[in-house]
Amino acid sequence: MKLALISDIHANLPALQAVLDDIDARGPDQVICLGDLVGYAPWPNEVVTELRRRGIVCIAGNYDEGVGLDSDDCGCAYKTDADKANGARSIAFTNQQVTDETRAYLRSLPRHFGLTFREGRSSDARPFQVLLVHGSPRKINEYLFEDRADASFLRMMESEDADLMCFGHTHLPFHRAITDPDGRWGVRHVVNTGSVGKPKDGDPRAAYVMLDIVPHRDEPLGVEVVRVEYDVEGAAGAVESSPLPDAFAEALRVAR
Repeated sequence: MKLALISDIHANLPALQAVLDDIDARGPDQVICLGDLVGYAPWPNEVVTELRRRGIVCIAGNYDEGVGLDSDDCGCAYKTDADKANGARSIAFTNQQVTDETRAYLRSLPRHFGLTFREGRSSDARPFQVLLVHGSPRKINEYLFEDRADASFLRMMESEDADLMCFGHTHLPFHRAITDPDGRWGVRHVVNTGSVGKPKDGDPRAAYVMLDIVPHRDEPLGVEVVRVEYDVEGAAGAVESSPLPDAFAEALRVAR
């Protein structure tokens, strides 16, 4: 089964449209969004409307949860006072912009869910278990970076009986295969989707992940991090024309 995973759109409609066009050309079996649909850009309602129109399954990110609850706290970790002040302007703007329908939809999203794939029809066939979260299974806003210790990742996956754990939140895409002799497949996988609308890895192109899950293979998982060109300058210009901080426009240009 081919799955396209997107995350951290952050109200960037041009980036979302470019990614969905690329996904359409690849023809996956399903598209799933791992949260943070809104915040930092001027199209929160349009992004939600497009995802709903396409029937894309979404889970909640910390920003979605904050806006869904009409809170002034997005659960974000800001490093400086200036970043914190800009973040306050962002969530205030987003709360003002979203419609009642958008807010109710964001409030309804689940925090995480799992998928089970089997190599055969028998109930005792070896399963391949996928866990989909925004931050981590423990906290919606926990940051899981690539340099986290194997043992930490394994504890999280073992507690949820997951062979593959997919998440976003950091805006930094990666895939790690972690040896686990006690696991069903001998290896467990962690995948960060990166960010559609607000990359932070120095590459301003939108990012998403394609998964190829085939449980009857010895290596049941294929992972591709996909980068997609979009009109970054157009999106940045729209941010600058809005009440949002100009710093968010520059962040799109430099992907930091």
